[in-house]
Amino acid sequence: MSTINFSCSITPTNAAAALGMEIWIDDQKLFDQAHVQSSHQISTDLLDDEGEHELRLVLKNKLSEHTQVDVDNNIVSDARISVSNIEFDGIALNQLVPVLAKYQHNFNGSGEPIVDEFYGELGCNGTVTLKFTTPIYLWLLENI
Repeated sequence: MSTINFSCSITPTNAAAALGMEIWIDDQKLFDQAHVQSSHQISTDLLDDEGEHELRLVLKNKLSEHTQVDVDNNIVSDARISVSNIEFDGIALNQLVPVLAKYQHNFNGSGEPIVDEFYGELGCNGTVTLKFTTPIYLWLLENI
């Protein structure tokens, strides 16, 4: 059986803020850290079998004190986790992620749940999902 490589990089915007992160593909947990204090490169090989799959990026442990606002309620500083260099077999998904990924969150409890677009940063507790199929090269050809 052939395999495909999944990889991505994560970087906190504020290492002192105790933001947590999980990365999953289907039921396989690739990364789980309660406090992401530094950048990490995640890489794993997966079977390139025929089927439907789901990548999940989960931000956890965000608190209201991780966001500073001024008197007009404008955000002055905020703690987030940046996810970049999402790739399958070295092929960057930079153009596909904003189109295909969905970010479900509720503004850390201050708003109604929404499904939003994902542009590379998680700033609210919630989950980014990206559904894909394998063989991966067919999925890439269909979506590029």
